[in-house]
Amino acid sequence: MFPNFSNLGRPPFPSKHQQQSNFFNVLPINIPPTLLSHQQTAVPPLNFRTAVLSRALLSGNLAATPTVTSTATLQPMAYGNASPVSTSGTLTSFQGRKRQSEQSVAHKVKRQRIDSQNSDTTVVNQAVPLPEESQHSFPRPISIQSPSFLARGSPALARCVPPLQDTLFPDPTEARLPLAKDELSQQVLELFQACRQQASDLNSKELCRTELQREIQLIFPQSRLYLVGSSLNGFGTRSSDGDLCLVVKEEPVNQKTEARRILSSVQKLFSTKLSSYIERPQLIRAKVPIVKFRDKVSYVEFDLNVNNVVGIRNTFLLRTYAFIENRVRPLVLVIKKWASFHEINDASRGTLSSYSLVLMVLHYLQTLPEPILPSLQKNYPECFDPTMQLHLVHQAPCTIPPYISKNGSSLGDLLIGFFKYYATEFDWSHQMISVREAKAIPRPDGIEWRNKFICVEEPFDGTNTARAVHEKQKFDMIRGEFAQAWRVLRDKKDLKCILPLRADELKR
Repeated sequence: MFPNFSNLGRPPFPSKHQQQSNFFNVLPINIPPTLLSHQQTAVPPLNFRTAVLSRALLSGNLAATPTVTSTATLQPMAYGNASPVSTSGTLTSFQGRKRQSEQSVAHKVKRQRIDSQNSDTTVVNQAVPLPEESQHSFPRPISIQSPSFLARGSPALARCVPPLQDTLFPDPTEARLPLAKDELSQQVLELFQACRQQASDLNSKELCRTELQREIQLIFPQSRLYLVGSSLNGFGTRSSDGDLCLVVKEEPVNQKTEARRILSSVQKLFSTKLSSYIERPQLIRAKVPIVKFRDKVSYVEFDLNVNNVVGIRNTFLLRTYAFIENRVRPLVLVIKKWASFHEINDASRGTLSSYSLVLMVLHYLQTLPEPILPSLQKNYPECFDPTMQLHLVHQAPCTIPPYISKNGSSLGDLLIGFFKYYATEFDWSHQMISVREAKAIPRPDGIEWRNKFICVEEPFDGTNTARAVHEKQKFDMIRGEFAQAWRVLRDKKDLKCILPLRADELKR
């Protein structure tokens, strides 16, 4: 299933990394994160329960956190004036691969969060340093030293694609955003700034990952847990779920049998030992099975899969596209919000996944008469080698410089052009969207592509990411929404005409 998978993850994960790791050291509370070394003296590690104390501090809710002892039986925690999280009313059960649409669940119930009023430059409470592993959203063998350890301001960090530590502790990013020269472009920028994922959102997901990884390693000692998807690829919003990939070994895992057995063990762990912190874990028996759950501390929903390593690779390919040109992220986020509002952004309901939508935007920007994006896989094949060891994948974007395009189109013009391209120019019947090739290419004749309404090539494994669109009615609806958005924006040049929501609704 995964090309040359035997080469992935080498050198092998240390067999006794739990004893050697200093990821979960208890650190002095008066040392700011910027002064911490990854070679701190080891002290007894945190467990999942005591780590929650740090997470509550980061959220400003320590007073509501229960006292933890080794023999205590913990109850669901309440934060501030909120009541304990209910296990019966707040989440709707998921059947098969079906997911509730944004419109079918009340926004305040579906996306309860400990919201931060700060901007994207928020830094976690300096009094409570993150565990060292938390400063690197991409886990790695301890012997590998990430570029994130380099001193801030060094030449290695002066790239257009921020290292992961800069994502968790970002510098002001407004200087990287394009200027808005017209009203529509200004609306796009304002929506992006209001809805993009904040540092506090990513910190919450990362802290949950580090704690879950340690607990899962008690069952699968060689495993590593990776945060992937929109949380890391630069296209996340305040309401983005967290996607996790559990890599248990270097060899392929049969998704129908072995992956389900592994996930059953994970689900049991979540339902018993971690039930005070993990809400209603459910095993979804899909083509790629997942355990779906919610973290009661941060109120973030997660999907956890096993050894779906292509998701790790495409996370950092998309991350590079997101940061090499400053018009990409605002454009993608607005189109994702538009598609969600018009109910064409839900693969479980036969429409487009967010991943397919992002690839469609990148493809459009690659195929303009004066391209705004190149093919990164063609220009930097060594950085996106599908056989690259997993612990090195996150380093590749840091070596790629900005892409300087001669195309000076505004965000507003690009948004209108995107809808026009897919409404009037792209040949859905004969062409396939290929970000890898940076052009539309003829459809393959394989069974996966035959009789499919939309064909979007996955950049690494070559599968069709839009295979969920298998009904003509849904395809016609998608095309109709593209055409309608193009006509309205062309005439009105007002984002509110296609996305008529208040700012607080758009944030959710």
